[in-house]
Amino acid sequence: MAREQIFVGLEIGTTKICVIVAEGRNDGTINILGVGETPSRGVRKGEIVDLSTVSDCVREALLDAEDKTNVEIGNVWVAITGSHLRSFNNRGTFILPEDRDEIVDEDLQTVEINAKEVALPSANSFLHTIIQSYHVDGNENILSPVGMAGSRLEADFHIIHGVKTRIQNTLRCIECLKLGIEDVVLSSLASALVVLTQQQKDLGALVIDMGGGTTDYLIYLDGAVRHSGVLALGGDHITNDISIGLRLPIARAEVLKIQEGSAADPDQVEGGTITLKNDPGFHGCEIDRKALNTIIHHRVREIFELIRNDVEAGHDGMLSMLGAGVMITGGCARLRDIAPVAEEIFDLPVQLTRAKEVGGSTQTFENPQFSTAIGLTKYAMAVSDNQPEESLMQRFAQGLGGLFKRRS
Repeated sequence: MAREQIFVGLEIGTTKICVIVAEGRNDGTINILGVGETPSRGVRKGEIVDLSTVSDCVREALLDAEDKTNVEIGNVWVAITGSHLRSFNNRGTFILPEDRDEIVDEDLQTVEINAKEVALPSANSFLHTIIQSYHVDGNENILSPVGMAGSRLEADFHIIHGVKTRIQNTLRCIECLKLGIEDVVLSSLASALVVLTQQQKDLGALVIDMGGGTTDYLIYLDGAVRHSGVLALGGDHITNDISIGLRLPIARAEVLKIQEGSAADPDQVEGGTITLKNDPGFHGCEIDRKALNTIIHHRVREIFELIRNDVEAGHDGMLSMLGAGVMITGGCARLRDIAPVAEEIFDLPVQLTRAKEVGGSTQTFENPQFSTAIGLTKYAMAVSDNQPEESLMQRFAQGLGGLFKRRS
């Protein structure tokens, strides 16, 4: 890296707004300078439902980050999630002209455009087109075809798209704060960049990022993204189930989930009662531990089963090929006994993980809640190192159909 670079990742979550300020290092790692955060309001299931309120929350988190890092924030990299996001794999093909047999950079762009010649729903727009592999004249899995001789170039891509207006709402709440938006990035893609090693990407791994309102998941196999998805279910739904099932206030249910709850099969763990003390406006009570754990267990199982069913529906047998297993991150990764439940559902080894190859405050990068926001800065550094500054927004405008223009 020729010069010091500062990157800012912004995650607008259902539970919290998080801003990570990080410095890119010459060795390819990032050093976290500070984190700004504030409770999230106006967001439901990962999507904005009150633009003005969310903008105020983002402003609070940005000011918090600026105070802690002494960095004036002008541009951000933004995470995007929501159940409206969809993905598929597709192959593009380009036949070289008869007077040329050498593949050039422009051919890579052409084959990508051809892969995107598909009929999306009218309300949707492209978000990411991620290369999986190139093929030249039947020679498969070429890493870099530029300069090779050939007549037929093919490329496989993982393509992600979503509802344009829902993506625009995220952009607008940031633009009204006079911030520049460098790029928008799928939340699970950002998380995977910092929780997976290259070896794990090659062996095959399923990354599950369980947040408050959504659960984002993504599969790497043979070093490339093969599948991704978003469920409109997360930790807040577990809390809500506890609140309704045990007739407790939401705040009490959240504390009970974190401090006393377990995702384990309630028939296989110790029972007993939990005593909740009196508080202003709340009369203390006794909670049956088995009832609490039953609620948590069934909701966690449902989330994992939905992910498994989605993967198997589109890629029969892929789960059995994931040599590195399942990686769980996000706030729900701290839920007691969640890993054994995932092991049973996926029949794979499971690890609870957080950001790796990161320096700075250990309190930040060791917390799985920050995986997505940290991953945004990692993504930013990777893109900035490999592309000239002026090309970033050109790539983004192509991906989202020119949803906005970068502020000067």
